Amino acid sequence: MNRLAQSALMFLLGATLLHAGTTDLYLRYVKSGLRPLVLLAGVVLIATAAATLWYERRGAPGHEHHEPRISWLLALPVLALILVAPPALGSYSASHTGTALTKPFGFPDLPGGDAPLRLGVADYAGRAVYDDGRSLHDRELKITGFVTLDRTGAPYLVRMGLNCCAADAQPVKIALTGDVPPVLAPDTWLEITGRYTPRRTKDPVNDGPIPYVEVTRARPVPTPHDPYDETWNT
Repeated sequence: MNRLAQSALMFLLGATLLHAGTTDLYLRYVKSGLRPLVLLAGVVLIATAAATLWYERRGAPGHEHHEPRISWLLALPVLALILVAPPALGSYSASHTGTALTKPFGFPDLPGGDAPLRLGVADYAGRAVYDDGRSLHDRELKITGFVTLDRTGAPYLVRMGLNCCAADAQPVKIALTGDVPPVLAPDTWLEITGRYTPRRTKDPVNDGPIPYVEVTRARPVPTPHDPYDETWNT
């Protein structure tokens, strides 16, 4: 691989990162807040490729040093990024990983009113477990997540949370009770309407706390453009 090929590979990788950062593709790899860094990395790689090409053309003629052919394997991750967009982590990962619910630093005030209160899975679970549902009593709630089933067939509503990227994604789970649909397929995205209940259980994987929500209605919804939980670490 000579310098011209190296420049082409860097340019291709930079252009791929810019494409991912200007679409929702990057959300399959990193959390939404890292979009500026993805775009910056793309710009830097393209600028480096251009600078390398400029230097090569202006440089004095001499012996060309070739890198081992195996270095062309570096092109494979680029092609994979372009051609194969991995699905978001789903029920398989959630069912084999214990809930990652941790106690938050505090609980921001929730909006008042009679309208249903929309919460993230992690927000509801944190308030239900570590605040005993004080801010959730007598409120109609709407929560969206995907379905996973444990070994006994018990259903959970789940969102995967990211600290940085998909490689460190971990689930937070809510157990479902009440008017639960009789047939639930794993990885189905649901918007459930329901109310807080003090009932709890333990995750069969790591014995972590899992609160229940009492479902009054449930409807399938499309996969959100960002499938990872925006309330992670709040």
